[in-house]
Amino acid sequence: MILSRDFYDRPTLAVARDLIGTVLVHDTAAGRVSGMIVEAEAYIGEGDPACHAAPGPTPRNAPLYGPPGVAYVYFNYGMHYLVNAVTEPQGSPAAVLIRALAPLEGLPLMRLRRTRGTGRRAAHLDEHEVCRGPGNLTRALGIGASQNRADLTRGALVIEDRGLDPGPLAWTPRIGIRVGTEHRWRVIAVGHPAVSGPKRRGGPAQP
Repeated sequence: MILSRDFYDRPTLAVARDLIGTVLVHDTAAGRVSGMIVEAEAYIGEGDPACHAAPGPTPRNAPLYGPPGVAYVYFNYGMHYLVNAVTEPQGSPAAVLIRALAPLEGLPLMRLRRTRGTGRRAAHLDEHEVCRGPGNLTRALGIGASQNRADLTRGALVIEDRGLDPGPLAWTPRIGIRVGTEHRWRVIAVGHPAVSGPKRRGGPAQP
């Protein structure tokens, strides 16, 4: 079942928590690829210095101010595309960054995309490494600038509830940022091998 717009039209921490165990799906010309979300981070409003909305509305961050349930895809550090799910009512800029997936469908295609041009053999890439990290998962799923503003409730890029159990969850400080690190807004499936960064540190799922 594809998640509805109402799912995203809620407080961002609740959405982040409930995204763990759901499935990000991308139907591409080369085939369908998907993975269970096992790690995500919340970015909330202009008062969050790590959120792209911190400076106020700009052409780049416009999707954050739009309707919930839309993809916000941006190019990070001139290296990787990152994919977020926009949350909360329109005009309240917030989103959840999807940081890691456990591959489900299209693993050979995802391996090929991840290793193309690297000199590595696709078959040698460990399954749990394929979508570990936000830049790796977008490359594996073929997500780029053309998916910015995509409607996650219909179309080629969607998030589904397939009734999967991710196991226990924990909250930690966000990683890969230099400001706003005091917020424990990163949620993970505890102990899952596809989780990036620190995997065991964290407290109970709070929101």
